Amino acid sequence: MDTANTHINETTESDTGRKPLILIEDVHKSFGSNHVIRGFKLKLFENENLVIVGKSGSGKSVLLKCIVRLEEMDSGTLQVLGKDIDQLDQYELDQLRTEIGFLFQGSALYDSMTVRENLQFPLRRHRARMIKEDEEKLILEALTNVGLAHAIDLMPAELSGGMKRRVALARTLILRPKIILYDEPTSGLDPITAKEIIELILHVQKEYNAAAMIITHDMDCARVISNRMIILVDGINYAEGTYEELSTMEDPKVQAFFK
Repeated sequence: MDTANTHINETTESDTGRKPLILIEDVHKSFGSNHVIRGFKLKLFENENLVIVGKSGSGKSVLLKCIVRLEEMDSGTLQVLGKDIDQLDQYELDQLRTEIGFLFQGSALYDSMTVRENLQFPLRRHRARMIKEDEEKLILEALTNVGLAHAIDLMPAELSGGMKRRVALARTLILRPKIILYDEPTSGLDPITAKEIIELILHVQKEYNAAAMIITHDMDCARVISNRMIILVDGINYAEGTYEELSTMEDPKVQAFFK
């Protein structure tokens, strides 16, 4: 029997007529003989937080990179905002990426730039004609929304790990993306700071009305922020549902994540 079909509790949202912002069907990705993604599928809808959990090395980060084409999938269908990601030329891909915010696990701030300059970078790259007053307004707004307006002239070396994560999120938000991809947003943070980041993700969902895909090992994070969850096992969408639905499943592969 096909375990993929046995264990997935398909979302009923696809029956509402809403068009998904991200559509993934039968995606495969290998690195040499290591077949990481083996026919994965998902749909991400407007204004939902979709959490993907899986063991280390299960392909979660690879999946996010395929969505923005930092990695090329081997086969399958991957549509973002109605566009086939593998069919875009470089200009079209760059334009699409302005609609997608990517919060990297390591924050990926530019060490030689102040917080202000880190946030100026995407504006000057993608909105070169913006006048300075409007630029400053957007920077202050983004920093205020992550509680760091006071840090605008600090260097990354002067920031704590949690502050770096907040600045990286502010930089992600400054172009008002329709989709935000979070790569282990609470990884490496102490419990208090992790809780603050969780609350911030919920605030961003409400304030920006953006859809989000979050990969995490942190089940407390998943419980609080997820509208829906997917468990990635053996390269497939093994189980899908709300946190409550999945936590009560008897399947041992699912229960391993809740112990």
